[in-house]
Amino acid sequence: MNSTGLRSVDRLVITFLVDNSIEWLTKLPAGFTHELPQHLQQRNPPLHRHPVTGVPVLDFDGICCGAHGFSALIETQISGEEAHLTLFDTGPDTQSLARNVKAMQVPVERISRVITSHWHADHTGGLLSLLDLRKDQGPKCIVDCHPDRPISRGMARGPLYDTVFGALPDDPSFQQIEAAGGVVETHVDGHAVAGGGVWVSGEIPRITSFEGGIPGGMRWVEEGGGHWIADELIMDERYTAIDVVGKGLVIFSACSHAGIVNVVRDAVAKFSRPVHMIIGGLHLSPPDCADRIEPTVAFLSQQMTPAPNFVLPMHCSGFQSKVELEKAFGEGCVPAGVGMKVEVLGDRQFEARLLPTKVVI
Repeated sequence: MNSTGLRSVDRLVITFLVDNSIEWLTKLPAGFTHELPQHLQQRNPPLHRHPVTGVPVLDFDGICCGAHGFSALIETQISGEEAHLTLFDTGPDTQSLARNVKAMQVPVERISRVITSHWHADHTGGLLSLLDLRKDQGPKCIVDCHPDRPISRGMARGPLYDTVFGALPDDPSFQQIEAAGGVVETHVDGHAVAGGGVWVSGEIPRITSFEGGIPGGMRWVEEGGGHWIADELIMDERYTAIDVVGKGLVIFSACSHAGIVNVVRDAVAKFSRPVHMIIGGLHLSPPDCADRIEPTVAFLSQQMTPAPNFVLPMHCSGFQSKVELEKAFGEGCVPAGVGMKVEVLGDRQFEARLLPTKVVI
């Protein structure tokens, strides 16, 4: 354990419950499993009705669906201790997470904490439906969130970004969360949860010159009768990190409005650990963020020593950033999607040989 309170875990299992993409057939590295074989390996999969074949059949009504958002189930275990289930974000709506939780047979009563990365509806929209699924099942679920919940957030088009063309659905209010059976915990500072195995960051320092937030981001304020103000930096955004013994940091950045370079820099500065895996939305898909792709890929692949072993560009990363990351990382750029499971096992014998990551500015 270091001064932050984060403890290294011996086992990490990730199940992606909401993402924009579905990946069934692509070749995957060791430790990654597509949704399809998970269903076929169920104890009692449905069998084909034809009396001759008798083989398992794919129930397309019982598989995961894609949606514009993100949610990852994080299972962490420290040797000799109880495993913890933590949910990072909940997707955009009341349907996708609920369907996918059922499809993946998630024991929702064991989810002790939901971490919201930031107040955008494509990351909080499934929260109340998740709490509803947990009603009367196990202890109440903690909802770990930033206290600065906007009244509303919207988007404005360039080049001037002065007119809002649409608002996002409202995030659940603290009162709605409590009414649904959740226990609201608000945090500004970084803190360790799940028995010390999961780190939830505080405010992410914005120090990278080419990472300027989300162009056109707006927030509604009530002062002066109510009006929209610029809110490009999304300062309530937080990342999550797990330190796997003998492997290093696994970093979750659901949307990277702060910039994935800023996220990684903060984690490396805070923990002095190598980065094993980067997961989540990199927010490089919008055309007005395209010029960030080249320096982002260069930082992750060339300016970090050692470079991350795996990068999983998901949600809002965009096709072009995936192409460039695949060029730089090869099979280390993993085409992850909803329903996929990732298992990272610690290696205590290798731990002493790990070197801290250095960043070349």
